[in-house]
Amino acid sequence: MRLLVMGDTHVPSREPAIPDWVVDEMRAADHVIHTGDFDSADALATVREYAPALTAVRGNIDPRTLELPEAATLDAGGVRFVVTHGTGDLATYDDRVARVTADHAADDRPTVGIAGHTHRRRDDDHDGYRLLNPGSATGADPAPDASVMVAEAAGGDVTVESLVR
Repeated sequence: MRLLVMGDTHVPSREPAIPDWVVDEMRAADHVIHTGDFDSADALATVREYAPALTAVRGNIDPRTLELPEAATLDAGGVRFVVTHGTGDLATYDDRVARVTADHAADDRPTVGIAGHTHRRRDDDHDGYRLLNPGSATGADPAPDASVMVAEAAGGDVTVESLVR
């Protein structure tokens, strides 16, 4: 299963639109995961328009009217993905994301945590979990560039590639 992992789009407060290359990646995915900070109902509607299937959470700047959860799970390719925004102090980010991941982990398959908030790409292990952060799909400040991740999940294994523009 091909998953597009993206987040921190911040449209329209920091960027005018989701880039065309990200829209193309959404269309090519089997499922899209968004880590929140859409910024607006219009940005969420755009992602919903192009995503064949969507798992999304609310970020710290998203209006409550978007009615997105704080955390969500997706079981795909023999892997549980736990998605949260990661809202809070950067000094405790890793512990916070690992804790949410542990709270929603599967007992019968590998679990991967996915969060945004920092606008910095990462693929690291923390407290026994693989944690992914796709950066910002629009390159919204303070991101050094626009980026997403493509994760392939099959048979309980996950491979991840960062796409950067």
